[in-house]
Amino acid sequence: MLAEMGIRVFAPEAHDPVPAADRAPPVPAPQAGELAHLRPATMERPPPPPRPVPQRVSAPIAEGADWDTLRAAVTSQLPEGSAKVVFGTGDLQADWMIVGDVPAEEEEAQGTPFAGDPGRLMDNMLAALGASRRKGAYLTHVVKWRPPGNRMTTPEELAQSEPFLRRQVELVQPRVILAMGRLAVQALLQTSEPIGKLRGQVHRYHGAPVVVTYHPAYLLRNPADKARAWIDLCLAQSLVRAPV
Repeated sequence: MLAEMGIRVFAPEAHDPVPAADRAPPVPAPQAGELAHLRPATMERPPPPPRPVPQRVSAPIAEGADWDTLRAAVTSQLPEGSAKVVFGTGDLQADWMIVGDVPAEEEEAQGTPFAGDPGRLMDNMLAALGASRRKGAYLTHVVKWRPPGNRMTTPEELAQSEPFLRRQVELVQPRVILAMGRLAVQALLQTSEPIGKLRGQVHRYHGAPVVVTYHPAYLLRNPADKARAWIDLCLAQSLVRAPV
């Protein structure tokens, strides 16, 4: 087989180059029972340590916290390598609560959710609904910091952040929550279903109605879906205008 692969094969010479007189005496074979105390090498290896099970980081301080206490609780969870907390901004008694995924670089730099070009599109969308950051809308993220090194958000971070988001919803008491982006949908609805399958329905998060739509950053990359997002906004608007 080696020859077929182009590798030269050298056959050993037939004669024994070591004279019989110089050969070492043969080692006697072990007697029965002499190796009984030995074990195969594989049995001597210690078993691998068990893989640690990720633990959900509890946030009991979020329960019943006011705004200042809640912000302090979020700040205490800021991981090493993340620059700052992006807590939230807007009307604290808003009809609209806008929930995005995680802060992007520009949002981290400004400390404001939905900044830069996606933020300007978000402001235009709110203006079309008769709302703004100052009146009628509160904007936040599921995770309140940008993951270190801009890595992917872990399930543990989502679980860690959810109690803070839940308390924000309890404090704002919005008429509707607009979930914008995959992670926002995953945290609010506890599902991995794609956004396209969840649109056009009214979901619930601890009693608050939730409408799913695309993130403004996605819409800037895929402007053809702006028409679909507008349909989602109209559905959410009908919930805001519905009698209490």
